[in-house]
Amino acid sequence: MTIEIPSPVLVLLVGPSGAGKSTFARRHFRASEVLSSDFCRALVSDDEADQSATKDAFELLHLILAKRLQRGRVTVVDATNVHASARRPLLEAAQLFGVPAVGILFQLPESVYQNRNQQRPHRKVQSDVIVAQVSSLKESLAGIENEGFARLYRLTSVTDSDSVIVKRLVTG
Repeated sequence: MTIEIPSPVLVLLVGPSGAGKSTFARRHFRASEVLSSDFCRALVSDDEADQSATKDAFELLHLILAKRLQRGRVTVVDATNVHASARRPLLEAAQLFGVPAVGILFQLPESVYQNRNQQRPHRKVQSDVIVAQVSSLKESLAGIENEGFARLYRLTSVTDSDSVIVKRLVTG
């Protein structure tokens, strides 16, 4: 599968913990292009697993997002984004700055998320949290086509996720 990315663009990675979003982001985008909620959590609390820092982390993520979109930069948000309410302000920022939004949905079997989570060397997410994220993602997919994405790409297998080619489109 080829994913076409215009520039500038907002790319939202959408999927439960263990989906491979961070690995995907590292593989296909510059470090400066990726806004990770985990990294922002670490910036404000010195611990990417500190859930008490989530509100502050997302305030920081949204601030950096606005600055990057204002400057016309490719910006990738690496967070679960499984709730429409989490995606809404990100998509509104893209609209405000006249930047298209591309969604990359990681819709893999739940067993993949759970297995990858267990193989993580550091921060593991509780199994029931992943179950809840899978459920939230499924519930929010019914209306995702109407949220304002210019394009949505669905990765439904590990093979899809591992074999993606990201093609940057020259614009302007």
